[in-house]
Amino acid sequence: MKDSDLDDLFTPVLTAHGLELEHLSVQAAGRRRVVKVVVDGDGPQGRGPLLDDIAAAAKQLNDLVDEHDPSGVSPYTIEVSSRGLSRPLTKPQHWRRNRGRLVRLEVGEEQLTGRVVASDDTTVTLEVGGARRTLEQAEVRRALVQVEFNRPDPLPDVDEGTDDEGTDDEGTDDEGTDDDLADEDVDDELDEHASDEDEDEGGR
Repeated sequence: MKDSDLDDLFTPVLTAHGLELEHLSVQAAGRRRVVKVVVDGDGPQGRGPLLDDIAAAAKQLNDLVDEHDPSGVSPYTIEVSSRGLSRPLTKPQHWRRNRGRLVRLEVGEEQLTGRVVASDDTTVTLEVGGARRTLEQAEVRRALVQVEFNRPDPLPDVDEGTDDEGTDDEGTDDEGTDDDLADEDVDDELDEHASDEDEDEGGR
């Protein structure tokens, strides 16, 4: 089996696991060859592939290479990994999957750092210094995701609406307010005073 055949051989397996072939390289290691496969994918939350999916795909790729080697002893060792933070963002899906992350960019002669707010097939919107800036992806010379130890929560996929149940200003409590209770106390005192006066007149 030729090294050039590996791409076509691996792609269907990776697709079945929800993964995309990002990069493949073959390096000599003595009598064997180490095949380094870099994968990407949306994953269940659209933020990248899961480690379990990568591990399952790696096992199947190793089995597949063994089956296709006529000698019965495969000369290949397969290593599968995700694209990680060291690989630049170059495709629309890279920007989409890194929404909410901090990215350092080179745009022309300018260098800037911003958080990915939104993106589509051709543009990316960043929050830079408290303001939003939209760039054409084609004008970005290089973009790398930055490591954040206290990264904020992911941005919501949709705008959060207001509470449909209303606020405390809407409507009144059926049990009455403090002012209502105070009025009732005054009425009770007046009734008691009137009753006392009636008793005094009756006893005279």
